[in-house]
Amino acid sequence: MTPAIFGTSGTTLTADERAFFRECDPAGYILFGRNCETPEQLRALTDSLREIHGRDRLLVSIDQEGGRVARLRPPLWSDFPSGEAFDRLYQTAPASAIEAARANAHAMGLELAEMGISVDYHPPLDVRQDGAHDVIGDRALGSDPYQIAAIGRAILDGLAKAGVAGCIKHMPGHGRSMCDTHKEMPTVTATDAELELDIAPFRALSDATVGMTGHLLFSAWDQDNPATLSPYIIETIIRQRIGFDGLLLTDDIDMQALSGTVAERSEKAIAAGCDVVLNCWAKMDDMVETVHRLPSMTDKAHQRLSRALAVAESAQSGGDKAELLAKRDSLLALTGASS
Repeated sequence: MTPAIFGTSGTTLTADERAFFRECDPAGYILFGRNCETPEQLRALTDSLREIHGRDRLLVSIDQEGGRVARLRPPLWSDFPSGEAFDRLYQTAPASAIEAARANAHAMGLELAEMGISVDYHPPLDVRQDGAHDVIGDRALGSDPYQIAAIGRAILDGLAKAGVAGCIKHMPGHGRSMCDTHKEMPTVTATDAELELDIAPFRALSDATVGMTGHLLFSAWDQDNPATLSPYIIETIIRQRIGFDGLLLTDDIDMQALSGTVAERSEKAIAAGCDVVLNCWAKMDDMVETVHRLPSMTDKAHQRLSRALAVAESAQSGGDKAELLAKRDSLLALTGASS
């Protein structure tokens, strides 16, 4: 198995994609708006991905947080609020905010599972910082690590009720970024002691089955390599200090924060200790070169992938999406925190 998650180019698979995916057997797939036209079409696409590999348990993933990060949107899919809505409610009614987040995530998970999606890159556990770039901004679940962990746990639980694995991101923390990693590399100059704040929510939810790195350089830990490419940060900070032993993915390896070709970056990320590389843009040349440069997926990574896909087995029967969304909205309305 190739330790990569690949994107697909459109609403159906091309003949070249089918042949390539069958041969290289990637760890999974990621969907974007370009892949999502109607519920019926999307389910047919995810079914065709499973057909290639002949197995139902397949990592089919998406970025569905709510707010501005949502690949599935109304009117064909439900409307979900950004993290800030739950942050606002938490300020006056913490228990209500947690319950609203759980109901919201359960409804979201039901919708994703119906589309054949098994992993959602949600929740972000980045601690919101005053004056930082808004690449995180209203996506954050707050600025207090305890609050972020409490809401984040509710999101993971809600998704799991529907049989969808959540993903904690962006380790070891994206909240201090002063620029957008899609465009350039942020350097975080906070001290090791100060960064305890950033890693606290991740430590609290270190039992999550899937996690994602961020493309930020933390000068207190590694002056040369961003987290995604840093053996020290991955092993000492993420694996040991945070205690995360789930499937560790890179953020999109094609972001401009990183230098070199996509395949070169991918090779460095796997060598640094990431389990899987996330390659989103379905560029065949990049994917082919990446497969040629990457080793086979390790036994440990296989085990972590299996644990993530086993979340589907925890799905609870029942669960009415409309009732869950109504419950969420009634709770958010308590303090005017709307969706």
